[in-house]
Amino acid sequence: MAIQAEKNVVGIEYEVKEAGTTEVVDSNKGGKALEFIMGKGQIIPGLEKALVGMGEGESSDIHVKAEDAYGERKDEAMQTLPKDQFAGVDLVEGMTLYGQGEDGQSTQVIVKSFDDKEVTIDFNHPLAGKDLMFSVKVLTVRQTTMEELTSGAVGGPASGESCGTGCGCH
Repeated sequence: MAIQAEKNVVGIEYEVKEAGTTEVVDSNKGGKALEFIMGKGQIIPGLEKALVGMGEGESSDIHVKAEDAYGERKDEAMQTLPKDQFAGVDLVEGMTLYGQGEDGQSTQVIVKSFDDKEVTIDFNHPLAGKDLMFSVKVLTVRQTTMEELTSGAVGGPASGESCGTGCGCH
């Protein structure tokens, strides 16, 4: 079965590198397949679009431009906050912190710099502004169930599983 733009549950094995480099930034090779529902925005758009038409057992190297991955870097995503908001945190430049955004979703920030009074953090995704190269193998393709279409989750809402943490999954 070839992957359709919507209504398929797809399981992939992948490895992703920043385009033009050899350093792997994420991979599930040798682990559990990344499963997601096509058309639900559960993986980055450029990868989802490139998978359409592929079938089980097919492999491909897929170049995804920054704008179709995590977007371009945004200067307005940098914020300087009073250091007292980070009380109890042993700050280190480059460290990743996790918190809750205004919308209630968990959010990740990178500490860019700090001094005695202020901390500058970056809300951009670490791969924002970067083209990515995926090596992908399609492991499974099947029709979604009515429950999966309704819930938007592989296995339906009772499964308690997400599609994973890699390649832009929500």
